[in-house]
Amino acid sequence: MHRPAIILGIESSCDDTAAAVMKDGKILANITAGQEVHKAYGGVVPELASRAHQQHIVPVVDSALSRAGISRADLSAVAFTRGPGLLGSLLVGTSFAKGLSWALDIPLIEVNHMQGHILAHFIQEPDNTIETPTFPFLCLTVSGGHTQIVRVNDYFDMEIIGQTIDDAAGEAFDKIAKIMGLPYPGGPLIDKYGRAGNPEAFTFPIPKAPGLNFSYSGLKTSVLYFLRKELAKDPAFIEKHRDDLCASVQAIIVKSLILKLKTAAKETGISEIAIAGGVSANSALRNTLLDTGRKLGWNVFIPKFEYCTDNAAMIAIAGHHKYLKHEFAGLASAPSARLPFGNG
Repeated sequence: MHRPAIILGIESSCDDTAAAVMKDGKILANITAGQEVHKAYGGVVPELASRAHQQHIVPVVDSALSRAGISRADLSAVAFTRGPGLLGSLLVGTSFAKGLSWALDIPLIEVNHMQGHILAHFIQEPDNTIETPTFPFLCLTVSGGHTQIVRVNDYFDMEIIGQTIDDAAGEAFDKIAKIMGLPYPGGPLIDKYGRAGNPEAFTFPIPKAPGLNFSYSGLKTSVLYFLRKELAKDPAFIEKHRDDLCASVQAIIVKSLILKLKTAAKETGISEIAIAGGVSANSALRNTLLDTGRKLGWNVFIPKFEYCTDNAAMIAIAGHHKYLKHEFAGLASAPSARLPFGNG
């Protein structure tokens, strides 16, 4: 008789405390608690984040189990984010997962956060089948901390073929939003206001980097100097041109991402193309990728919004595939803020 693989996934790498329950690769519950406390500081404060995780972790896990209709005794394994991320935040999720694994005498599975984002494409839902990429595929992984092009040969056979050499794309969105005086997190606001703006209103230099790599620090500086000059002439410049500024900044970041992705697809001969990470929720990036895919004959895969930003369903699906391979961690497993891509 088949005993279902029921995985509890725990994600606590930054400022979202998340828990998910998955049964044989199908998601039963996916709960996330955000942290409002950081808005007052214009960015995530690590110490406050870890304290909030301590408050949220038990209610979030209880809520996920309750919504899934699963008792702790039913669990096959517990998967957690080992890194990369904020060390204090990771420590809360790691410690909880280790304690639960030991108390229930079930396997412990460590997951690399970035691999989890990519494997989010394989999450299935009980009532509908989601089409998944075929190996090998290219995944553009874009978030606040990472910008990478990854060649995915199998569930855990992944190779970074391009990455940022300074700021990540999500970081550039947030920092430029801050320069414009928009509240944190600014990336989603640039997307929101940019929809009403003209992407050709202002011209910024396209970020340049060798090969398939990315660079965004120069763009941030360019926007800063441009706004300083315009504000000196008209203190209300940003207010008057907010939508156009957002649309123009967004257009140049999206253009740079798609250009590198087109080069990667051409060089590798791979036409299965996916995106992942928080910035994959950006409407301009999603629309441009779909449009490019249609023109170039790509098979394009875009995750549902709830699987783009940090979530525990992606940790649970990675845990599911590791469970099938009996790839378990020991209680000596420790979180790593800069966990290398191939680890976890």
